[in-house]
Amino acid sequence: MSDGPAIRLERLLPFAVVAAAAVLFASELMITFEFTPPGAEALDEQSAADRHYYAQIILAVGAVAAMFGALATGSKPAAMAVAAFGVVSLLIFLLLDLPDANQIGTLDDARESFFEAEAVPQAGFWLELVGALGLALSGAALATLTPEQIAALRPGGGREPKRRDRGRRRPAAAGEQAPGHEEVQGEPAGAGREESRARSERG
Repeated sequence: MSDGPAIRLERLLPFAVVAAAAVLFASELMITFEFTPPGAEALDEQSAADRHYYAQIILAVGAVAAMFGALATGSKPAAMAVAAFGVVSLLIFLLLDLPDANQIGTLDDARESFFEAEAVPQAGFWLELVGALGLALSGAALATLTPEQIAALRPGGGREPKRRDRGRRRPAAAGEQAPGHEEVQGEPAGAGREESRARSERG
């Protein structure tokens, strides 16, 4: 009985991978930073695609494809590939985006040359954090399962095949007559021959 909650949590892993990949995919289509001068409104912005060249989209799609391959074949290397995609996406966030958050630097703009501005994180920044972290964690959890456990996560993978006992006849035991071949009890052994003689004499 104690294995029930653990099994239910394992079956949620594919949904967690897909959800994290979807969030990561969406973050690459959004704004990561707005550049705002001190005490003023934002004068410029930078999208995630401009920073990563759609790398997070490629990683998100690759993770989902590897997950479906793992479920279809029970492949542990494919499950480990899901974790690898998640780790790479998290490294991109930690090494490229996180260090620039809330940093003040000099920018060049058509309206004002070389102004000081702060890189203010936007929705794309936070979605990238959630998606990359979720994909790394769910992928790592999937990679810890055995091939049998991975294969059991696909729809119908954990169900036992139904036994078909209908139409099968139980073999007769020693000394037991098969159905339809019962001997007629109480009839003498030579009764058949005497009856045939009587019929021939009448004829």
